[in-house]
Amino acid sequence: MTDTQLPSAGREWHLTARPVGWPKPEDFALVEAEVPQPGEGQVLVRNKYVSVDPYMRGRMSAAKSYAAPYELGAAMQGGAVGEVVASRAEGIAVGDHVLHFLGWREYAVVDAKQAVKVDPEAAPLSAYLGVLGMTGLTAYAGLLRVASFKEGDSVFVSGAAGAVGSQVGQIARLKGASRVIGSAGSDEKVKLLVEEYGFDAAFNYKNGPVGEQLREAAPDGVDVYFDNVGGDHLEAAIGRLNRDGRVAVCGMISVYNNTEPAPGPRNLARLIQTRGRIQGFLVGDHYDLQPQFVQEVGAWIRSGELKYNETLVEGIENNLEAFFGVLRGDNTGKMIVKL
Repeated sequence: MTDTQLPSAGREWHLTARPVGWPKPEDFALVEAEVPQPGEGQVLVRNKYVSVDPYMRGRMSAAKSYAAPYELGAAMQGGAVGEVVASRAEGIAVGDHVLHFLGWREYAVVDAKQAVKVDPEAAPLSAYLGVLGMTGLTAYAGLLRVASFKEGDSVFVSGAAGAVGSQVGQIARLKGASRVIGSAGSDEKVKLLVEEYGFDAAFNYKNGPVGEQLREAAPDGVDVYFDNVGGDHLEAAIGRLNRDGRVAVCGMISVYNNTEPAPGPRNLARLIQTRGRIQGFLVGDHYDLQPQFVQEVGAWIRSGELKYNETLVEGIENNLEAFFGVLRGDNTGKMIVKL
């Protein structure tokens, strides 16, 4: 693409009001914005796939958190992968594909140092937003480093049919877990966990109290709980923790839209008896594992030992609805928008 063919405008999503409780369509706007030329050390990327993730709900709030809030009236951000259409950066050429963090828009001017070249021949481009991207590394680091997983552990994963959870369960199985248990929000997802992902047991949390269903699925207790949900799942997991059990807190999607603080687990005293440990984590603290992660998980994907699903939504105009779908649990595997 020559300079004369470069786009002058592109569509992008803006946050126009800070949501209270569940986000509403009127809190957002799809606007046409000028596409600037890249400066020295920058590239212009035509986004091909963009990511929508649960953590984005937190960035819509003005509350202090680990990531800066989205600015009102400005383009939102998120993972994206696309094709370079103009470059003023050494080492990145027109036609290269890069992973970066300026999603929610059709075109992005990205600092080259914030862009990572990816190979569309090695894996589908969308995989770099999920199974080989941030969600995959989250699963890998959270299970193996934060939860100190070891061969023979019994592992329980909540939100197990999601992008992170499905990978946690499979990595645990491939690393020699004695038993892998998952919870999900539909009977179809439960079937997927057992039949496709190789979980030993799974249950639909909507079919009855989580504590009772987990007791049945894990008669010998659990050594590791990977928490994507919080709430009654966390309380149930604490109730089933074995001696020296570990809980890695990745997310708590059950409370993200609450307007009042959610009650904490009522059985924290059990941690004294079990010598249990609960630790929260952010994937950004574990990027040193990236080379090891890509090598090991990439090999499992190529061999077919690790399976993954994506829920693809077409069109930038449907980016917001795809995000709402993540909050509702509509996705199986990673929710991705194809532009």
